[in-house]
Amino acid sequence: MKAAGIRAVRVGDHIQREIAVLLMRRVRDPRVEGVTVTGVRVSADLRMARVFFSVMGGKEDIRRAQAGLDSARGFIRREMGHHLEMKYVPEIMFVHDASLEMGRHLEQLLDEIGRGGMPDD
Repeated sequence: MKAAGIRAVRVGDHIQREIAVLLMRRVRDPRVEGVTVTGVRVSADLRMARVFFSVMGGKEDIRRAQAGLDSARGFIRREMGHHLEMKYVPEIMFVHDASLEMGRHLEQLLDEIGRGGMPDD
């Protein structure tokens, strides 16, 4: 991995920790309660951060969490600027991480197959 790629990974890990703490302690929007930051991918130039999140519940809960995160984006970015020792604070884009739901679905399918039944999907 190139040095720029390693730095992007390190910055992403740092951003993930910072945002998780901010969501727990500083963001008061009830729409983001229960949101978990599952990962952060930072562009090679460190100007853009895609923040992946998950939340328990259905599509409405995901939509509500997305709206809450989008609403808090400016506050989160400003607060990160106080903690990141970087020339530029990356722009933040929140993206729902469907991998947990997909994993649960696959687990259910495997359980059904293991019981001798055929899955409905």
